[in-house]
Amino acid sequence: MRKALRWLLALVVLIGTVSTAGAATAAEPKAVDIKDRLLSIPGMSLIEEKPYTGYRFFVLNYTQPVDHRHPSKGTFQQRITVLHKDVNRPTVFYTGGYNVSTNPSRREPTQIVDGNQVSMEYRYFTPSRPAPADWSKLDIWQAASDQHRIFKALKPLYSKNWISTGGSKGGMTATYYERFYPRDMDGVVAYVAPNDVVNKEDSAYDRFFARVGTDECRDKLNGVQREALVRRAPLEKKYAAYAAENGYTFDTIGSLDRAYEAVVLDYVWGFWQYSTLADCADIPADAKNATDDAIWGSVDAISGFSAYTDQGLETYTPYYYQAGTQLGAPTIHFPHIEKKYIRYGYQPPRNFVPRSIPMKFEPWAMRDVDTWVRHNARHMLFVYGENDPWGAERFRLGHGARDSYVLTAPGMNHGANVAGLVPDQKARATARILDWAGVAPAKVQENPSAARPLATFDARLDQRDVEREPALRP
Repeated sequence: MRKALRWLLALVVLIGTVSTAGAATAAEPKAVDIKDRLLSIPGMSLIEEKPYTGYRFFVLNYTQPVDHRHPSKGTFQQRITVLHKDVNRPTVFYTGGYNVSTNPSRREPTQIVDGNQVSMEYRYFTPSRPAPADWSKLDIWQAASDQHRIFKALKPLYSKNWISTGGSKGGMTATYYERFYPRDMDGVVAYVAPNDVVNKEDSAYDRFFARVGTDECRDKLNGVQREALVRRAPLEKKYAAYAAENGYTFDTIGSLDRAYEAVVLDYVWGFWQYSTLADCADIPADAKNATDDAIWGSVDAISGFSAYTDQGLETYTPYYYQAGTQLGAPTIHFPHIEKKYIRYGYQPPRNFVPRSIPMKFEPWAMRDVDTWVRHNARHMLFVYGENDPWGAERFRLGHGARDSYVLTAPGMNHGANVAGLVPDQKARATARILDWAGVAPAKVQENPSAARPLATFDARLDQRDVEREPALRP
């Protein structure tokens, strides 16, 4: 009888234990999907999700104040994308300074650290533009504050280290963000970022064009550029027919003649920005004896005859507005072209923005950033291309900089990157990026020359081609 009672009591205890365990299991919280976690952030909404093996990719809208100093005075929807890998990996914050791509891609630092990537569309590039647009709220501090709010919103979700990055205007953007919010990021990788400190002093560009490449290549390019102005009359007839066929107009710049000269004067700059010395083989060797079609074709391929039409300028109004109010814009001379052939020279950004939008230049904006970088840079890497015109005026470091570097990729253009650096600099730069991201393997910490990207190269995600904008835009 006692045995039976003991057996019955044990059975009751066992059943109770199993039931309790089952209840505990049932009570465990279900893992929250990353999409739900993103959309739980106030102001975040989903545009679409696109599949990509090994990642989740989201195109999102985030509600931003038009004026971060006065948040109650209106909002707009800013597009961002999130390439999600793992909340336990570091995050790269990328901006190109223009529109954001809505297709999955991975910037070089993202591949290096094998992390997540948040990409931001720059304010006032459509559709991330307030309506109506108060253009006075398009400045580098407001844009940096956009990034700061996005970072603050996402940091609780992506709690590991963050690296900001961008190329050209995006590299400028990453630098300005660091200047105004130096405590947000753990490191900055700024590619081919121009630094026009004194807008009216551009002799560095003239010196660059006097020695870039080879004598032979420069002579070929200069010859085509000059010939395009010598043949202005017949080629402008061709331009007029081209514009009529495509419905192009010239109200913003003022005339077809102004647009034609602007395109031609961009030719040499555009070549070195996007091409390499090897591409000189494609330039007409004897410009004076080349056909009109050959001159037209070469200029159109490099500068693009649609660039200064109303339709070509419209997308880039926010850039030209910033160039004419804070960023500055280059002015160069053309010693190989007689003055009688040049009517306007390099035209100011004011000529590329509708007159209905007021503009006033602030010469202190870039001086402030330059001074800050020289004396306060910390964990910043600037990468330039040897043959890129935009690198003629670049960021430089002063005595106050710490763990920061300015490196130049030999022979590279506006697409210069860490992979294009000489081997020892490439390894060192990679090691610093890994360290800033908090993912440097022990062997790299002991020996920086062993540094390699942590993620395997993906031909679709890791396209290394330069992001091409129409000539004379960073």
